[in-house]
Amino acid sequence: MKQALREPLVHFLGAGSALFLLMGQFGGEDSLDRSITINEADVARLASQWEQTWRRAPTQEQLDSLIRDYIKEEIYFREGMRLGLDVDDPVIRRRLRAKMEFLANAEIQNMEPTEAALQSFYAANKIRYAEKPAFSFDQIFLGDDADAAKASVLALNAGKQVRAQPLSASASMEKAASDSIGREFGDGFANSLRNLTKGRWSGPVQSGFGWHAVRVRDIVASGTPPLSDIRQRVSNDWRAETQATREAAAYQALLDGYDIRIAQP
Repeated sequence: MKQALREPLVHFLGAGSALFLLMGQFGGEDSLDRSITINEADVARLASQWEQTWRRAPTQEQLDSLIRDYIKEEIYFREGMRLGLDVDDPVIRRRLRAKMEFLANAEIQNMEPTEAALQSFYAANKIRYAEKPAFSFDQIFLGDDADAAKASVLALNAGKQVRAQPLSASASMEKAASDSIGREFGDGFANSLRNLTKGRWSGPVQSGFGWHAVRVRDIVASGTPPLSDIRQRVSNDWRAETQATREAAAYQALLDGYDIRIAQP
């Protein structure tokens, strides 16, 4: 008993009970709804969740236990809200933000592009879907420090000189097939060339050696399948590329509904 009295949870529950009694004694208003109804849909949901985990339906005893646990959770949740435990709690704030972002992303993932949008995206990214593209490109080996490599790529595009690290691999390749590029730099490096912008330094791009600045000069696509054959793949790529833009637009729509005031120090 003495050990139990020293538990923080006991103190917390005691404080909550005392607050409730004081509110009742002095006429304080308690707006908390104290009725809990477990309907058939709730019971079915609890049983379904159990079945998804254990691959079988719960027994009646197990179902009763699930219901009791659900009631306990609901009571603690309501009492915690009544005591204001959600206010200024960084963990709860992060969880709510994560749930809102999940809901926004789920809506975006369920969106389907129009036929015109899909056609336009496919036409602009045909090289991604070419079966045997050939690349003419230059590469500068920048070492194994990713942050330094990023700075070097920015410097190259600003017209500055960058010192290349020594590497026993081709500095340039002409009309090279993906498989031959893969043999020299690795398949990941070869596959990334499909997504680089022509005519400028891109990256850093990772190979088996480290990080590279890469400038694609020309791409020759061959054997590109028609859109009808790869529609789902193109649709998935369209959705992935437009997700960031749509997320930003969704947040901006919410932001526009708020009056933001920032006190300057």
